Amino acid sequence: MTTPFPFTAVVGQDDLRLALLLNAVSPAVGGVLVRGEKGTAKSTAVRALSALLPEVAVVPGCRFSCDPAAPDPGCPDGPHEAGNGVDRPARMVELPVGASEDRLVGALDIERALAEGVKAFEPGLLAEAHRGILYVDEVNLLHDHLVDLLLDAAAMGASYVEREGVSVRHAARFLLVGTMNPEEGELRPQLLDRFGLTVEVAASREPDQRVEVVKRRLAYDADPAAFAARWAEEEAAVRQRIAAARALLPQVRLGDGALRQIAATCAAFEVDGMRADIVMARTATALAAWAGRTDVLAEDVRQAALLALPHRRRRNPFDAPGLDEDKLDQTLEEFSGESPDDDPGPDGGGGGGGGQPAPDAGPQGGDTGARPEEGEGGQPQPSGAQEQPAARASEPFRTKALSVPGIGEGAAGRRSRARTEHGRTTGARRPQGALTKLHLAATVHAAAPHQRARGRSGPGLVIRRDDLRQAAREGREGNLVLFVVDASGSMAARQRMSAVKGAVLSLLLDAYQRRDKVGLVTFRGSAADVALPPTSSVDAAAARLESLPTGGRTPLAAGLLKAHEVLRVERLRDPARRALVVVVTDGRATGGPEPVALASRAARLFAAEGIASVVVDCESGPVRLGLAGQLAADLGGTAVTLDELRADSIAGLVKDVQGASRRAA
Repeated sequence: MTTPFPFTAVVGQDDLRLALLLNAVSPAVGGVLVRGEKGTAKSTAVRALSALLPEVAVVPGCRFSCDPAAPDPGCPDGPHEAGNGVDRPARMVELPVGASEDRLVGALDIERALAEGVKAFEPGLLAEAHRGILYVDEVNLLHDHLVDLLLDAAAMGASYVEREGVSVRHAARFLLVGTMNPEEGELRPQLLDRFGLTVEVAASREPDQRVEVVKRRLAYDADPAAFAARWAEEEAAVRQRIAAARALLPQVRLGDGALRQIAATCAAFEVDGMRADIVMARTATALAAWAGRTDVLAEDVRQAALLALPHRRRRNPFDAPGLDEDKLDQTLEEFSGESPDDDPGPDGGGGGGGGQPAPDAGPQGGDTGARPEEGEGGQPQPSGAQEQPAARASEPFRTKALSVPGIGEGAAGRRSRARTEHGRTTGARRPQGALTKLHLAATVHAAAPHQRARGRSGPGLVIRRDDLRQAAREGREGNLVLFVVDASGSMAARQRMSAVKGAVLSLLLDAYQRRDKVGLVTFRGSAADVALPPTSSVDAAAARLESLPTGGRTPLAAGLLKAHEVLRVERLRDPARRALVVVVTDGRATGGPEPVALASRAARLFAAEGIASVVVDCESGPVRLGLAGQLAADLGGTAVTLDELRADSIAGLVKDVQGASRRAA
């Protein structure tokens, strides 16, 4: 067995270690989500925690790790009689990003259930993790339905598997730990709320601390056993402290004063629902037990807020994480007189462990500086023309639904039609591999003609393996939405670029809600640039958009060709994910020989390959040339104006009605 890196040897990351230890003391806290850049010891700390957990007693031979002192009466391997068990180390189970639903919750053998009447259940990872740790690396890359199943089991303490009327339930209580890199996309706010605590981690910028990290890692790699032996005493001390805190936890008193501070804090930060209050109460209680106290103090409430509230304040992916600590201190101070037991001091140390989470110091967009304005219009300008200052985006709005025609088989999402494992049943087919979703009517229809030959003359059916039919389902997929944005001088006139950025920001929000990947190509001057390669992080695209400068000529052909190249590379990486190209332009093309003809030829490449496209027509003013419409025709797509892009647009509604009338005629 590989020797894990010692938990106490992790350098820094006080908040991460404290959050993990609090969950080890009180699993009811609800787990922890660790957010941070790559290479910050997220996985190392989680794996190291499992070695600190006390051993668990289990019923011999039970695949569901039942406690011999109080066996689960509904255990599929039961019933068990209470008695002596065997001790084993607490498990840490890892859920791979590509895991199937059956691998997570377990698999029922439908074929045996129908053909033999046997309820054969193969436990999944939730059963294996019972009374241990379930670790999900890159949790933001899991399919949404898997995350839903995972968090529902964590909340209820049980897992339910139902297939065609056959049902199995088993206990599933575990410490849930997820790690993610925000650069690769965010979790939905509803899913963020299901994690008890969250921690932001980042690599230290202190040279001495970085040196110590490298020294310890090299020493561990050279001789893991010897390195672990050096930290054995510290590991034993933390293990004993966890056990002592667990024993003390039932005696900790959460007074009315502390409860009022918790409620006031959640109300002050306008978090949704009551889960935040409950998690804060459990966390503050665990902090007191970890400190060896039986009373919850204001410092415990403060530290609990810093761990339990930041991720619950996010309303959309563009909100910065973090908590206003001045506002937190002010709220605690205001309600500090409600109980004489509570200490109103704002600088508590979190019950004996961990520093405070660093306030968000993420970039707020580049400083573009003041630049002289250029003249607008579609006239050719020198390729070295100066940039105009980056315009601020207007307020985002709800956009019309854009989709890719046809039916795909890409990653689960919410945009375009696709063949999926989940969704409405559209037909039946012979199973390819293991049967997962039985189409009962089709199975009976296939078996019925053979009953006499199988010796069945009375009621009932004899069903054989060849009769079984898999349900074919249709749902929605996520797409690659590639934005091709005109940032030339003709787009910078008056307030047009502000409106354009607001429209793209609105489409980015729509892409986030529909679980798309996004990419951003811009063109201006004499060339086109990939401002953001395809990614699941729409907030990264929003940051690039915010600092986007404008000015210069309009190399439309270069922008289209650059987008075509991005799609070619992305098809090699992810051939199942279909693309939707959104070209944001007024349709003008300037610079170089025959710019209009060149742009038309580049556009026809997309039409020839059947790539779905939409042109957002940004042309304004009383005289319009209609160039965006011509570009949409060359692309084989459609054109919408900025006004028509709004979901509540009257102009868009009229256009939809007229289009429907023409199709009906």
